[in-house]
Amino acid sequence: MLPMKLFAVLLAVLCSCLRAADIESLEKLGAKVTQSAGVITQVQVKCDAFTEADFRTLGSFTSIKNLTISGKTITDGTLALLTGLVELEQLSTDATQLTDAGYKHFAAFQKLKSLAFFHPAFRSKDFTGSGLVSLKALPKLERLTFAGSTAGDVAMEAIGQLTQLKEFRTWHTAQTQAGNAHLAKLTNLTALRMGQRLPEWGKDTPISFDEATMAVIAQIKTLESLELTEARLSAKIIPQLQALPKLAKLKIETVDISAADVEAIQAALPKCKVDYKPMSDAEKDALLVKKLRL
Repeated sequence: MLPMKLFAVLLAVLCSCLRAADIESLEKLGAKVTQSAGVITQVQVKCDAFTEADFRTLGSFTSIKNLTISGKTITDGTLALLTGLVELEQLSTDATQLTDAGYKHFAAFQKLKSLAFFHPAFRSKDFTGSGLVSLKALPKLERLTFAGSTAGDVAMEAIGQLTQLKEFRTWHTAQTQAGNAHLAKLTNLTALRMGQRLPEWGKDTPISFDEATMAVIAQIKTLESLELTEARLSAKIIPQLQALPKLAKLKIETVDISAADVEAIQAALPKCKVDYKPMSDAEKDALLVKKLRL
C-alpha cells in the first residue's frame, strides 16, 4: 500500500495532468480559457466550425461561470448540448440560429444573472422573439441585452414579461414605438440603454426612438441609470426625465442635441450626473442620416 503522503502527491499530479488536458481540449477548439483556483471558470470561443462533438466537449466543463460564444452553429439542438453548464452566471451570444422554441433550453441555467443576445437569428422567420418569454424561468436573471435583431415588437412584448430584470439594453432591432410600450411593465428596472431601430433597406421603417418614447420611459419609476443613444433629442424631454425620482446617472451619446439643451437638462436635474458626448457634423451624417435614416 502506498504511504498516504505519496498517494496525495500522486493524486495531485494526476489532477493537474487532467486539468491540463481539459484546457488543451478547449484551446484546440480555439477557446480562450480562464482559470480560478485550478478550475475553468471562463471561456470565450467562436463556434463557427463546431461539430456536435465539440459542443458536447464544451458542455462537459460544468464549472464555467462566464461563457461567450458566437456562430451560426448555435442552434436549438446544439444549445441543448450545453445545458449541463449549470454554474453559468454570465452568457453572451452572437449570431445564434435559435428558433423561438429553442429558448426553452435556457431554463437549465438557473444561476444565470447576465444574458446578451447580439444578432440573434438575423432575418430568420423562425425567430419572432416570442421565445424570449421562456427566460421568465430564470429567477436570478438581472441583466439582458437584445441588440442587432430583425425581431421587433413581439420580442419586446416577451421581454416586458421578464419582470425580474434590473438592467436592459437594446438597439438596432426591428421594434416600433408600440413595442417600446412594453418596457413600462419592467417594474424592477434600475438601468436602461435605449437605442434606435435598424432600418430595413428599401422599406420605410418608422423611427423607434425619439422624444415621444420618453413618455414610456417616464413610467419606469425605478430607473437609476439611463443611457440614450442614436436619436434626435432636445430639452423638451426634461419633464419626462424629472418624472424619474431615482435617476442618478444620465448618459447622452451618439445623439443629435445641442450643448445648450444638455446644459438645460443638467440644470433641471441637479441630483443627476449627466454624461454627454457631442457628435460632429460628419458623425451625424454617417450614423444618424446614412445608417439609421433619421
